[in-house]
Amino acid sequence: MSNPNTQALSDAGVSIWLDDLSRERLTSGSLAKLIEEKNVVGVTTNPAIFAASLSKAEVYGEAIAEQREKSVEDAITEITSDDVAAACDLFKGVYESSKGFDGRVSIEVDPRLAHETAPTIAQAKALYERVNRENVLIKIPATLEGLEAITETIAEGISVNVTLIFSLERYREVINAYLIGLEKAHAKGLDLSKIHSVASFFVSRVDSEIDKRLEAIGTDAATALRGQAGVANARLAYQVFEETFASARYEVLAAAGANVQRPLWASTGVKDPAYPSTLYVTELVAANTVNTMPEKTLDATAAEAEVRGDTISGSYEAANHVLDKLAAQGIDYNEVVNLLEVEGVDKFEVAWNELLEDMSVALKGAK
Repeated sequence: MSNPNTQALSDAGVSIWLDDLSRERLTSGSLAKLIEEKNVVGVTTNPAIFAASLSKAEVYGEAIAEQREKSVEDAITEITSDDVAAACDLFKGVYESSKGFDGRVSIEVDPRLAHETAPTIAQAKALYERVNRENVLIKIPATLEGLEAITETIAEGISVNVTLIFSLERYREVINAYLIGLEKAHAKGLDLSKIHSVASFFVSRVDSEIDKRLEAIGTDAATALRGQAGVANARLAYQVFEETFASARYEVLAAAGANVQRPLWASTGVKDPAYPSTLYVTELVAANTVNTMPEKTLDATAAEAEVRGDTISGSYEAANHVLDKLAAQGIDYNEVVNLLEVEGVDKFEVAWNELLEDMSVALKGAK
């Protein structure tokens, strides 16, 4: 039986995805339980999640032993792809009943390729073929170099989760990359109804960076703005979503069967304990959105979230006012979001390198 709070989110048009995956979750039945009891209808992964998962050698011992003759990179690809494929199978019913919008499992390209277009495209195709499940989403970072990779991957009929979006300008570029990809796919005669995408717009990291700057300013006016930037930025992203997917350009594609690229609220775990643990859940409720949550946030949502219906639509003037007040305090929005993109890629590269090191040690131990 589903939880009333998570059910209320689902009823409001929010798809709940879990921001975590491990073989233990799959074999123990804990993921299946979250699907049944807490309205989880998808999963996102990233290099840090896989690094944490694969550090549990007791769970992956046999799988690692089977890969002992392969390179470190190939071993990681095989093991993580197997987990993603198994999760895709678990979500197959959700995928079919939602007509492809949910029941999705993401797997990310090597973050070291974030600024290399052609290798990203090649790996996106290779991961799609390796997982070999229609409901997989290939995760591609929203760097400048990633935009063309997004377009070309979509143009091949491969569904994409665009990650590491922080700025409204970059979000507009991401939507454009998706639409160009759909136009190319349509020109090839592909079935657009089979192509899906989400745009992962990061939330809490915006607050963490801006709050730090507000605290450094230290005035009453500055500190009063703490904890507002992340939600305001995301709400304005939803305004961009609404406007773009109501355009004449998209209507042509929709008539050919295309799907909207839904905003996905990422980085929804609250970093500051002074804020409500469900801040980035209850304040970002609207139809056609996805909220991917770490389990801690999911548990808090199930226990205490008060879903009041749509908390985004109609809030755009107030959200713009927040950004104006931040600018008046000397906070440079563009500098902040550009920094966060660089740091986001760097953090995933660090996690990937840790994963490579851990796998290298594990493979040597298995020989």
